[in-house]
Amino acid sequence: MKEDALREQITQTGKSLYDRGLAHGSAGNVSVRLADGWLMTPTNSCLGRLDPARISRLDAEGRLLSGDKPSKETFLHVAMYRERPTAGAVVHLHSAHAVAFSCLADIDPENAFPPITAYTVMQVGELALVPYHPPGDESLAEAVRKLAGRHHAVLLANHGPVVAGSSLDAAVNAIEELEQSARVLLLLRGHPARPLTAEQVAELNRRFPG
Repeated sequence: MKEDALREQITQTGKSLYDRGLAHGSAGNVSVRLADGWLMTPTNSCLGRLDPARISRLDAEGRLLSGDKPSKETFLHVAMYRERPTAGAVVHLHSAHAVAFSCLADIDPENAFPPITAYTVMQVGELALVPYHPPGDESLAEAVRKLAGRHHAVLLANHGPVVAGSSLDAAVNAIEELEQSARVLLLLRGHPARPLTAEQVAELNRRFPG
């Protein structure tokens, strides 16, 4: 897809996320890989009101080439891209249910979500929890980098999810499933639950690899 079309796709995707309450204010950021760098939503921008011409154009090292100054969380995206060569896009949101889940005290840091539905397994996979770092703190990049090679989705403690996908559509689909899974798990708290068995998870992974 040509760069102009990708800029339009980022703009339309941001508006869709905003209109459906998955993004608010200036929270969240979206990027798409180019052959020689990335397109990145600008800092302090509202995903619901993006101007395609002002989207940041970055080189392969993450340096600004044109457009507005990129998100202060660009380093999260760079960490994902460097560890996942096939990633075509990265989405980071502060969506309410995922953030609420990330604040719980009893999360397994190796796999924050139990396999509650087939789509949790297929779209999210094993979701690693990244310990809390202040927003914009570049030490968070190293924490994400250490996990990104094994996890295409991570959950930042007290912050929100970061998801890489083969395309922008794939990344958005996965982060929406992550948000839905968090909502379901919060609804189930305090109730006996029946997650998928290890055998059922293995069968899903066999049928729907990668």
